[in-house]
Order: sequence, then structure tokens, then C-alpha cells
Amino acid sequence: MKELSLNILDIMMNSVKAGATLIGLTIEETDDLLTVDITDNGCGMSEETVKKISDPFFTTRTTRKVGMGVPFYILAAQQTGGSVDIRSVEAPAPDHGTEVKAVFHKDHIDYTPLGDVVSSLMILIQGYPEIDFAFRHVINGKEVRLFTSEIKEQIGDIPINSFEILGWIKEYIEEQYAN
Repeated sequence: MKELSLNILDIMMNSVKAGATLIGLTIEETDDLLTVDITDNGCGMSEETVKKISDPFFTTRTTRKVGMGVPFYILAAQQTGGSVDIRSVEAPAPDHGTEVKAVFHKDHIDYTPLGDVVSSLMILIQGYPEIDFAFRHVINGKEVRLFTSEIKEQIGDIPINSFEILGWIKEYIEEQYAN
């Protein structure tokens, strides 16, 4: 993919499919490193599935025989000298869910730009208003954050994916980046 935000969207969609009610996205950036941590409280995966997930010829989908999202994400990190760590606890364990943590070396020639992560997040909020998203982006110590649970508390019965609220959310995030 031409930007990491599309890989992030793909992995977060896996969290949606896993039945997560809370999906976290934490991005930490320095001049040299980009760390992306995606967490969820979905159904989790068995140890066997976690071991197979980096194989492009493994997928849990029935509509096709390959699963390229996670393998491409791993490749993108490894090409920069970085890594991806996947941890998962399968339900019914009380702390079930999955964490996908990737580290990218930004100064490497093969580094794929982060891209428009805000638009990826907005797609998820619009399409899955019942899910809570926790977003943090720390750039050289400056933090941009959004917790949809806090917004839902404030707006009451107004759907979070209504046109007006989505517009406000986008403006709120963009203002944080501008300051």
C-alpha cells in the first residue's frame, strides 16, 4: 500500500470483524521512529492462528484463499529495519483481545509514509458508530487525541455518525494537529 494509514484501516477492520467494542490506535512519532499500536477487545486468536497470520496464504475468510493485509504490514515494517509484534488472548478469557504493535524506521529509504490516518479513523467512526475508538497520536511529545466514548457522553441521543457530528470530530482533530 502507498501509505500506512490504509494498512492501519485494514487491521482495525479485522478488529471490527472480531466483534470488538473498543478499538485503540496509538501512534508515537519521533524524528527517527514511528510506532503504531492497535488494540482491541475482540474475540482474540489462538496461538496457532497468531503464528499463521503472517503467512499470505492463510486467511480466515471464506471468500478468498489469501490474506495479504497483515503480511504486507509486517513487510513494510521489516523493510525499514522495524518489526511487528502480535499478541492475542482468545475469548472467553476475561482479558481477551488482540494487540498489533509495529515499529518503522522513518529514516530508511523503504519507509512508507503514514498518510491520512484521520480519514481512516473517520471511515471507521462513520461505519461503526456502536464501537468506541480511542485515538492518540504523539508527535515529538505533542499529543492529538480523540475518545469517541467521551463524545457519545456529551451528545446524548444524537448519533455519532451524523453528518454534523462527523464534521465536528474532523475539525476537532485537525485543530489539535494545527496547534
